[in-house]
Amino acid sequence: MSYFVTAIAPSAIRRRAPVAVGACLVSFAAFWMAQRAAHVSMVDLMVYRAEGATVRAGGDLYALEATAARLPATYPPFAALLFTPLTLLDTATMRTLATVGNLALLVVFVRQSLRLVGHARVESVWWVAAVAVWCEPVWTTLRYGQINLLLAVLVLWDLSRRPENRWAGIGIGLAAAVKLTPALFAVVLLLAGVLARRRHGCGGPWLRHARVAAASFAGATLLAAAVLPYDSWRFWTRVAFAAGRVGRAEDTANQALRGVLARLLQTPEPGAAWVLTAAVVGATGLGVAVAAELRGGRAWAVTVCAVTALLVSPVSWSHHWVWCVPVALLLGTHACRRAALGTLLVFSSYALWWVPHGPGRHELHQNGIELMMSALYGTAGCLFLMIAGVGVRTLRSPGRGHAVTAGQAVTKE
Repeated sequence: MSYFVTAIAPSAIRRRAPVAVGACLVSFAAFWMAQRAAHVSMVDLMVYRAEGATVRAGGDLYALEATAARLPATYPPFAALLFTPLTLLDTATMRTLATVGNLALLVVFVRQSLRLVGHARVESVWWVAAVAVWCEPVWTTLRYGQINLLLAVLVLWDLSRRPENRWAGIGIGLAAAVKLTPALFAVVLLLAGVLARRRHGCGGPWLRHARVAAASFAGATLLAAAVLPYDSWRFWTRVAFAAGRVGRAEDTANQALRGVLARLLQTPEPGAAWVLTAAVVGATGLGVAVAAELRGGRAWAVTVCAVTALLVSPVSWSHHWVWCVPVALLLGTHACRRAALGTLLVFSSYALWWVPHGPGRHELHQNGIELMMSALYGTAGCLFLMIAGVGVRTLRSPGRGHAVTAGQAVTKE
């Protein structure tokens, strides 16, 4: 009997894989047609191209106002350097390549997420990608031509490296040089290393990982400063601290704590209420992430860190929440099926767009139901941190003198 099962298993797998690939391609094709029917503008991609053109022309990067919406440049100068090749493409080709590239990145992101949570079946990648493409953060990422999937793939690629791998840390560093929020992953590695060294004298791998991330970030930032000294000076002394340049805090697309509180308090700037809330949530999230990392729960550490960064950032647009994919997968593989289903429903509902929004600042006059609908992502993020806090406590804590190493943290889940 065991021989029979062994004999048919490979053929069954070979049959399932093409079906999964076919279903994913059909889903992607339907998605592409839906995006074409919606006449998506890929407005952020057009801003990226304008940034690249400004760099090539030697213009003032942070005086840029691109597209009919007059959108400014908000990323660090290193990102603008990476955008310069976009100026070599015509608009139609650029949009096509951006869509194809993001769909390919989604497949890679799903594969990395499944590996992170300990699920190795190849056909699952295609089934999950076929569904994930329709969740609102992914849809909006492709609609705007955003780079969220690229940054998430860089981070997950980095955190799947063995501690002794000399490239471990480069992905996080480069992602942070393009957009600052991924730097929180390096902070988690640093704190884990410091605590492991103090408790057990063996925090070297985490500290080395954090050092490489910091060095990569510094190298990319200094390269941008050498090429764009004026723009770099402006960004690091002014633009980086001007959250208002990114957009209005109360905008319904802002699913960070600051946006939720701005709508709840009906004020364009929640001020001290946001600072206090973000400090508490940030400290809690970092504590849970570091505890998970030290106990070998790399999947919990990564997802908690990602959600914490989204919550405490001044602005986290809905498309930034592509991290809902590994969150849902993690919950599903840890017997939190209802929570996983709830996460899937929240991020596939598009409910935040059902409330009045747009010109006229309608978000400052929402009723109770509208407030709940426009706070779904932030609420889901806070609930996930609570679930993670409980889940991390169930991980077996290493005994005295037997700390989990960074290598075990990568492979244990």
